[in-house]
Amino acid sequence: MSEPSSGPLHAFLAGTGCDHRGRYATDVLAFSNEQLEAVHDYIQWLFPLPTRSAAQPGAPVLTSAEIEAIRADHRASDTLMKAMERMLRFYRETNDWLRWQDHNHLRITRIINSLRLLAGPDAACRFYEAILALHDSAGAPVNHQSLRYWAEAAEN
Repeated sequence: MSEPSSGPLHAFLAGTGCDHRGRYATDVLAFSNEQLEAVHDYIQWLFPLPTRSAAQPGAPVLTSAEIEAIRADHRASDTLMKAMERMLRFYRETNDWLRWQDHNHLRITRIINSLRLLAGPDAACRFYEAILALHDSAGAPVNHQSLRYWAEAAEN
């Protein structure tokens, strides 16, 4: 028998619960690139943090119990890795975010921070390095503040 979920974010990442719109993680991971760009309330569920989101203040916030439960649950860990790969594919296949300023820069910071917290520094660094390579190959269009936030998230 599986362990009960410690909260909504753990349940969502473990595949046993849905978000505030009734979507499961597999539903969100199946979004098209257009949906990933246009929908603004999934990133807090796929890559949760223990701080309230300014963009989506109603999104749940990670508790310490959920952090431990997610780290210990292979289903949640697998979902995080699939989410990381899906977002990397999104950023490889789109280039609207490769500009001086874009809302995706905040998403990237969140993803790196969440991966570091929940999946470990190796996963966070892999994502950061892949994003930086895309940025560099596009001629380095992103502002220095976003780049600093990404680097700080990867190094913490």
